[in-house]
Amino acid sequence: MRTIKSTDGTAIAFEQTGSGPPLVLLPPGGGNDHTRWELSGLRETFTRQFTTYAVDTRGLGQSGDADQYSLEQEFEDVAAVVNSINEPVNLLGHSFGALLALNAALFTDNLRTLILYEPPIKIGEQELYSREVLAEMKRLLENGEKEQLLITFLRDVGGASPDEINMLRKAPNWQNRVDAAHVILRGLEAVGNYRFDADRFAEITTPTVLLTGSESPQLLKDATEAVYKALPNSRIVTFEGHGHVATVTAPKLFIDEVFSFINNP
Repeated sequence: MRTIKSTDGTAIAFEQTGSGPPLVLLPPGGGNDHTRWELSGLRETFTRQFTTYAVDTRGLGQSGDADQYSLEQEFEDVAAVVNSINEPVNLLGHSFGALLALNAALFTDNLRTLILYEPPIKIGEQELYSREVLAEMKRLLENGEKEQLLITFLRDVGGASPDEINMLRKAPNWQNRVDAAHVILRGLEAVGNYRFDADRFAEITTPTVLLTGSESPQLLKDATEAVYKALPNSRIVTFEGHGHVATVTAPKLFIDEVFSFINNP
């Protein structure tokens, strides 16, 4: 693992593998560190064509943390990694990682492409999660029921089906996610308070593909549509028959779309 200092001095870790044009990978939140990209052979496949930089976001894996947390600092963390690379970067983020990638684009001029898979953004009066769910997750954390907190997050916030949750529970990084329950909760609260201002992104002309699933929660589809309308050089690709975790349920389809876009942005 390598580290880069973010703007507040916190060490942000990433693992560099492969060769070729740079591809920075941001995991989807929910306690995931850089190892999430090892599921279904995703990173192994990417390294055949790209130099991949799989990032541990703040507070996870080998990255550092700070006493005070802010979502805006996470945007700058990602920009710090991107700016440390000496050529234009392909930046891929899933879910929470997509929100980080989108906003990091405001802090760097070193992007070649953006690949955003369903950033969790509140649109209009929709809520990303109910206050009851948040209260339940806080109760679970206080009682030390970290695994149930993660399951509640996946089911009631991410819209994961029982089959999708079972697939994720079999993954080798499941226990790491359980252990990161406090990071899940603070990130969820921060995302719930995030307000999307389309005007801020009107001058971002980086070629962008927005990935979404036909079976994903409507609020994630609406968020994808809103970002599409805000970014002047973007398009949407829909994974038919899949939802928010096509990285697990349809990895080949996901990889094919990423390769296709980067090669022909």
